[in-house]
Order: sequence, then C-alpha cells, then structure tokens
Amino acid sequence: MPTPVVLVAGLHAAARTATVEQLLAEHPGSLAVHHDLRQVTHGRVRRGVRDRTGLLDTTEVHLAHGCVTCTVREDLLPQLVALAPGATLLIVDLWDSVEPRSVAEAIDCDEARETLRLAAVLTALDAAALPDDITRGERLREVGRPAAAGDQRYLAEVLARQLEYPTALVLHGGDADDRELSRTVLAHLAPLTPVHTVAALPPVTGTHVCAGELAERVDPATAQLPADRQTGEVTTVVWHRLRPLHPGRLFDVMDELVTTTVRSRGRFWLANRHERMLAWDAVAGVASVEDAGPWLATLSEAAWDLISPIRRAVAALDWNPIIGDRVQHLVLTGPGIDRDRICGLLDSCLIGRGDSLPGAVAWARYDDPFTPVLNLKERA
Repeated sequence: MPTPVVLVAGLHAAARTATVEQLLAEHPGSLAVHHDLRQVTHGRVRRGVRDRTGLLDTTEVHLAHGCVTCTVREDLLPQLVALAPGATLLIVDLWDSVEPRSVAEAIDCDEARETLRLAAVLTALDAAALPDDITRGERLREVGRPAAAGDQRYLAEVLARQLEYPTALVLHGGDADDRELSRTVLAHLAPLTPVHTVAALPPVTGTHVCAGELAERVDPATAQLPADRQTGEVTTVVWHRLRPLHPGRLFDVMDELVTTTVRSRGRFWLANRHERMLAWDAVAGVASVEDAGPWLATLSEAAWDLISPIRRAVAALDWNPIIGDRVQHLVLTGPGIDRDRICGLLDSCLIGRGDSLPGAVAWARYDDPFTPVLNLKERA
C-alpha cells in the first residue's frame, strides 16, 4: 500500500517547524524530509531527514541547475520513494518560499503512485505575522528568501498562493487578538479551507488527495472564489457583470483598484479579445493579467469532450444564450474598502451603448494597453 505523504508549506519557519514536529510526535514511524535552499543559487542544497527523536541524516546535494524544480525532480522524489518502505508517514518540510502546488503535482504522478500517496497539503502560518505579511510588496530577494537565481516573486504573492492552495491551514503563535485577526483574514482569502492549530491538526493519512483537483480550486477558469463578506474593517467585494470591458478604461483604473485593495483575483473579458479568458491576479499592490485560454463558448462541440467536468460545470453556472460563459467575475479584498467606489470604477469600464456591440469589427481597432503584458499563445 502506498505510503501517505503530507506537504507542510509556509513562509513562517517557526510555524512550519512546530507543525512538522507535532506530526512526527502524533505518527510513530513517520519521517520528515527538508531541503535547505539557502545555497540553491549556487547549485547546492542540504537535505535533512529526521524522525521524532531528531536528525537522522544530512547530505549535501549538488544540482545541475539551481532551482526548486530540479531539487524536487532530482532529489526529493527519489528520496521519498527510497524512504517509503520504512515509514508510516512521510512529511515534506518545504523551504520558506516554495509554493506547494509544484511539489504536490510532482509527487502525485503516475511514476510514484504505487509507492507514494499524496494525503494532505498544509500551510503553516504565524498568526502574529500573517496580517502584515499579506500586505508586503517586497520581492523575496529583498528580504533574503529567494528560491532560485533570478527569483522575482514578491513575498505577499507567495504567501497568497501558499494559503489559497492547500487542503488545510495551521495557525501558530501570536496572542488571542492575533489569532482572531488571522482567522478573519483567512475567512476572506480562503473561506472554504479549514483552519486548525498545531495542537489540533487535521487527519493526514486518509484518502488520496488529487493534485489536479487542488489545481482546479485556484486556476482562473475554475477557481473557488470568495463571496461578498464584511467582517469588522475587512471587506470582500464580488463584482459580477456580463458586458465586456473596454481595455483602455480598465487599464486607466487598475492602479487605484490594486492599491486600494490587498488581494484581488478572478476572470474577465475585454471587448477586443472576446475569444480569450483573461486572469486577474493582484496582491499587495502588485498586479498581473494573463491569458487563461479560450472561453468554452468559442470551442467546437467536439472539443468539449476534452474539457474537465468541473470546468464545464463552472461555465454552465455563468452560461448566457448570447455570450456563452464569458463573464466578469472579480473578487477584491481589503480593509476599509469603499464598495460603491470599487464597483463604480469597474462599471465605468464596461462597454456601453455608445460603444461597439459584441462581435463588431471595430473592437479589433481598440488601443489595447494590455498587449505588451499578454501572452496570447493558446493554452486550451
């Protein structure tokens, strides 16, 4: 029977370590594997293996290319396979700035399925640090936490992906007020993910967790986006409309939308790109817009057979007899948000009666400031 594997991610090392130690204590015969990536940019990684009694082995690993992907492919996965026969549970203690998705997908693969079973993905969070860190716009390299040479990611960007992807979240540290505020923040950013404490961890040796299903929870076309919510000063606003957006108008208000909110994401469509779903992702004042592939309404009937049931279900919820699954669905969260102002800004960007109608040739002639940042290579 495959050995269960639990991933423990998180920027907050103390919270992550406490979670790993509690798992080791609760599961006799379990082993934890950790890769120290402080020298990864030089192609060197130190791997440690420990059990509940302490460190069992430490080895310096030399990689052909200094990156997390190489570490997982060339060392972590083979190490887990080798340790599996002698362990009741394998715990992967991820480096601070590693996002759990890539590791989960590497482990939940056909080659290792007979030996390893992905059983849980946890992100450990410091309750005292979380509310501030989700607003921090520094790059990882500016705070000494890059995971590879040339790592340009932002601290808040990584933290958002760490807390929105896992099967469960674990709070550690802080006082009662810190924990209450952190739970409030998590209720807005990851409302469907259960929150635990180190002293009361969730079961981690149960059924197989499918990495593909976890991905569908966060991918733009199928993301489980938060609902409208007001908790004290923290507000989440859902903006859902059916008319297309004018590219120039949207670009002009992006700065205000991003700087007056802490986290925003979703899917949208521009009048001049009516065949493509676009993904909106912003955190701590840093925004990105990417091509997320075609709207299902643009695909042939035969192509629908290749689309996942979840994607088809999500499209059906938004389906309109004229525009299909095209929709504006953005979710914006932050303290003291002016709901009317946010919705008014976005509404002012919609195509109106004085603009070209859907399908008009004039759409193609719009000045599109998003052109330099969009990669329109189809990823259907």
